[in-house]
Order: sequence, then C-alpha cells, then structure tokens
Amino acid sequence: MKISIVVPAFNEEKLLGETLMQIKSASGAFARCGWETELIVCDNNSNDRTAEIARAAGATVVFEPVNQISRARNSGATAATSDWLVFVDADSHPSAELFADMAKEICSGNCLAGGATLRWDRGTFFVALITRLVNFGFRWRRLLIGAFIFVETAAFRKLGGFSQKAFAGEELELSWRLKKLAKETGKRFVILHRHPVVTSARRRQDLSVPRLFRGVCGLLYHIIFKPHHFTANREAARAWYDGQR
Repeated sequence: MKISIVVPAFNEEKLLGETLMQIKSASGAFARCGWETELIVCDNNSNDRTAEIARAAGATVVFEPVNQISRARNSGATAATSDWLVFVDADSHPSAELFADMAKEICSGNCLAGGATLRWDRGTFFVALITRLVNFGFRWRRLLIGAFIFVETAAFRKLGGFSQKAFAGEELELSWRLKKLAKETGKRFVILHRHPVVTSARRRQDLSVPRLFRGVCGLLYHIIFKPHHFTANREAARAWYDGQR
C-alpha cells in the first residue's frame, strides 16, 4: 500500500514548515502498517518561500500557475503515484491517531473516501461551542472539510478530481459525487471524529463575535439547505486568494 499526502499551498511560508513536520511525524502510523508514503506540495503560484520550504522538508514540489485551490489540489494529485490520496491543508495538523483511524478504514476494504471533524488551534469558549455544532452538521450531512480528506486514487480520478469551477467549497461538491459513487459501488464514505484534525484559526481570531456568529449561521444554513454548494465566483472567495497569510 502506498499513500500520497498532498498539500496545496499559496504563500504559506509562515506555517508550512510546521505542517510538514507534523505530517511526517503522524505518518509513522502508516509506517507501522508497512505502508510507503510520499509527500507532495503544490505551490499555487506563491511569491514567498513556500516552494523552498517544501523542498527543504523533503517534499516533491509541483507548480500550479493558476491561483485556485481546486487546481492546486488536482495538480498535486496528478503527480501522485499511490493507491490512496490524502489532502491536508497547509495550515492543518493531522495526528498519528487520525492517520491510524484512516488506515483502519482503508484496511477494512469497503471504504471509498472520507474526512474528519476539526478543532481550531486556539479560540474562545464560544468558538469551541460553535465548532461542536458545525462538526455535528458535517457528520450529519457527511461533508468533507478541506483540512483533511482521504480518497481512493482510482475513485478520485474516475470522478475527475475537484471541480475547477469552484473557487471555494470544492470539497462540498466533491462530497456529493463521492457519496453517490460510494452508494453505487457498495462502499462506505466516512467522517472520522475520534481525533479531529487541528487547523489554524488565523482567519477567525480577528473577527468580532457578531461577524463570527453571522458566518456560522451562514455555514449552518448551507449545511442544512445547500450541503453541496460551492463558490464559482473568485471575487466572492477573495479571502482565500488575497495572498495575506
């Protein structure tokens, strides 16, 4: 068995080094299964030291000139030579325990794909409370969170990867297609929850409580009524493409 860990990265010199170190440490769970791993970083047209840091960490670096998260994920996956793909955001840290839970699902032989719940690396009691609510929604609807996704490579390629129409929410759209394929093939689509992936709260720490509340209400609305909605307008997703990290 071989696992490819794909990290899309745009101007991530501040956090990428720590993320790659955490990933390599957590990958010990795969080594204990006797599995091989490869680490791929897709430099999504960064203008900082992202690619340099990735190479120094021993990752294979691929370049995607079009600044779009879907394309970055797909370009990284194209370079993969494995049986399974694992997508981890450049500001997120999976644990060895999470990787072990994923390995258990893969070893079952009837899992097609899955994701995990999340935990912010810092935040208030209010943030922790609403995170529980959001995680419940993602588990209920079985929706992927971009910070951590795993999928059988053959299935990912059969579906054509992430939609390149999406500038945000690409993981939600892929959730719908993967769940449909899982049903057709009699396999499982799972959301792991015992060991959440830890992700950076950098884009939320400066938000006021009212803005944060409105954002959460908007997210819950989409989970309930439009669970597979994605953003096709770059301007509407400008927070992810402004280069500020």
